[in-house]
Amino acid sequence: MRGMIGLPDGITACLFDLDGVLTGTAALHREAWKKTFDAFLEQRDGAGFSPFTDHDYANHVDGRPRADGVREFLSSRGIELPEGDPDDPTGAATVHGVGNRKNELVLRIIEDRGVDPYPGSRRYLEAARDAGLRIAVVTSSANGAKVLDAAGLTEFVEARIDGLVLSERGLRGKPAPDSFLAGAEALGVAKEHAAVFEDAQSGVQAGRDGGFGYVVGVNRADQADELREHGADVVVADLADLLEDDRR
Repeated sequence: MRGMIGLPDGITACLFDLDGVLTGTAALHREAWKKTFDAFLEQRDGAGFSPFTDHDYANHVDGRPRADGVREFLSSRGIELPEGDPDDPTGAATVHGVGNRKNELVLRIIEDRGVDPYPGSRRYLEAARDAGLRIAVVTSSANGAKVLDAAGLTEFVEARIDGLVLSERGLRGKPAPDSFLAGAEALGVAKEHAAVFEDAQSGVQAGRDGGFGYVVGVNRADQADELREHGADVVVADLADLLEDDRR
């Protein structure tokens, strides 16, 4: 293993998911998705609607681009909406309309509550930078730059592949490996020499299917077994668990 940072020899770059790995914003996204989908389902099905659950979030939404999450969840409930356009108003009964409703809500929540990085993740970023590793953030969120700035983590990041980049380049979102492959390319590093850090099952699967050198599952939602099943080489509760100083 490579010194203080708990990675195999030969790894020269780290590709970090953002929400749930570096910052606690995954919980804010989950809250925004629940409020959005519950309101949609209640309007459609009435007071007896079946609410959006944590299981729904983990299996259909977490880690995926916004529109993909809308399609995946609604499909699981047997609901199909027209695609609409990316700039649809938040009241539109389209995939993009529902997605834009969620994005408006999560931005409001972030503005109200702020963004805090996980202390262990900040320590790990510092250790990775000190060890000379290249660092990229790979997130399906279109708000990656805002979250990194708000969390005070922009200084660590050499490259950012986010939802805006995926849309501009026509890249598939997680669980496809396209975004992580783009992250490695942006750093000029072969995928075999890059480690993927993910808290979502879809993101871990993307790391495995992309043939990356190491996949770290970050267990923020009591799904360690699922992360291993989807391809994590190691599962930790916090990135600090990988640091030698924190294991002493």
